Amino acid sequence: MNGEFQVPSHCKAGVVVNEGPNFHLDVQMVPVPEPGPDDILLRLKYTGLCSSDIHMMQGDLGLPPMSTFGVRSPGHEGAGIVVRVGANVKNFQLGDRAGIKPIMNTCGSCVHCWDDKETYCKEATHAGLMVAGTYQQYLVSPARYASPIPDGVPDEVAAPIMCSASTMYRSLVESNLRSGAWVVFPGGGGGVGIQGVQLAKAMGMRPIVVDTGDSKRRLALQMGAEAFVDFMETDATNSVIKIADGVGAHGVFVTAPAAYKTAISFVGERIGSTVMCIGLPAAGSTMLGADPCEYIFKNLTIKGTLVGSRRDTAMALDFARRGMLQQICEVYPVNRMPEAVERLRRGEVAGRIVINFDWAE
Repeated sequence: MNGEFQVPSHCKAGVVVNEGPNFHLDVQMVPVPEPGPDDILLRLKYTGLCSSDIHMMQGDLGLPPMSTFGVRSPGHEGAGIVVRVGANVKNFQLGDRAGIKPIMNTCGSCVHCWDDKETYCKEATHAGLMVAGTYQQYLVSPARYASPIPDGVPDEVAAPIMCSASTMYRSLVESNLRSGAWVVFPGGGGGVGIQGVQLAKAMGMRPIVVDTGDSKRRLALQMGAEAFVDFMETDATNSVIKIADGVGAHGVFVTAPAAYKTAISFVGERIGSTVMCIGLPAAGSTMLGADPCEYIFKNLTIKGTLVGSRRDTAMALDFARRGMLQQICEVYPVNRMPEAVERLRRGEVAGRIVINFDWAE
């Protein structure tokens, strides 16, 4: 049903061309999909741009390429409004605000879905890989899996929460670190890490960002980092250990794949530290490990987490509702999406870039 919303036949979308190492993105008009009886149709106002999108367009994660599924638009950080509602849908109404996450749907009936590991469901549908992603303005989502966006959280803040903040919330929770812990974010000036900095601060931890450049320094300190270590200006490991009581970090949250090679060094002599693996390197490109004696004598843990569940996203949105997750985005108009993607590809983005579908230049 249309209700009060006029839904066009076609909409703007960022479409990958020449999928693979030499891809580029075009803005094209694509058909607006029709929701099924258990679905909602969203008109996205914003999408975030995530480094995982670059991996999807390059096809370097060892996964089947997007084209295998007939998908041409990546993206998994969308915020907008419901403009059509399927006949069986009870949890959303026309005009409600909702978001789309990296996982579009799960089976709901396997051991992972029952055990708070739904993002590892073998039947999970991945947005921007297996179905069209949030680079497309109008998207269908199963109503059961879309995330309600609370009042008081602007769309440009809500969109990155769908991936970056909920992913970081999950990792922080699974690290089992306590208030007062020193936590290091190598690459923490980027979109995922800077959300982790804010959440860690809100949870009583003491964030240190390791990155480079004045823009990332300003952003990190503004968002709650106790210290910023520029790895181009100093020995980052020694600087972090000195800041962390001269002992080392309790936790290391690796969001930048290039940082894996030095991640373990930041724990110094700290006993019981945890290194959390979050950022996705190209398949087979990176190894992380240490002499087993280091694990034994330091009680060291290395652990990976994927993306946030529906509950993790709801918790992250509530941090934003309470003012603990701030605006960290540059906003680009939709017709400049290709330019924004190239900046992300080159690693030139402090925080996040979000695309405003209602703004064209």
